[in-house]
Amino acid sequence: MDDFAIDEKSGIPVWVQLRNRLIFLITSGHYAVGDQLPTVHKMAIMLKINYNTVNKVYQGLERDGYIVSRRGQGTFVIEFEGAAGAASTTTELITDEYLARMKELGLTPRDVIKLVERRQGAVAKARPPEKGKGERG
Repeated sequence: MDDFAIDEKSGIPVWVQLRNRLIFLITSGHYAVGDQLPTVHKMAIMLKINYNTVNKVYQGLERDGYIVSRRGQGTFVIEFEGAAGAASTTTELITDEYLARMKELGLTPRDVIKLVERRQGAVAKARPPEKGKGERG
């Protein structure tokens, strides 16, 4: 598992680090089509991260067309054909995760928009102005 390193201090969520690394290893050819990935359990133990985190990453990769899980056999790399809606940037990945969690909580798209607008306003009010942006110092 030398191919994986999780940096707890990076500020990037663990699931994003793992997802990005797996996508890189798959798209770069390190894992070829047909190669079996480590089990969710093995990956979680080796990286010392939560099983559910690894499982969520694997489910997302399967949904986006990078891998396929075969019950009782394992998880395998498949030919990636740019599955519709596959997120490629960190901001898209974080947004996708946020939206999925909001949906799990039962929020509608309109609820999410209102929540984001309200929180953006609260964050803007709480943040002191930056030097050089309308403030003389």
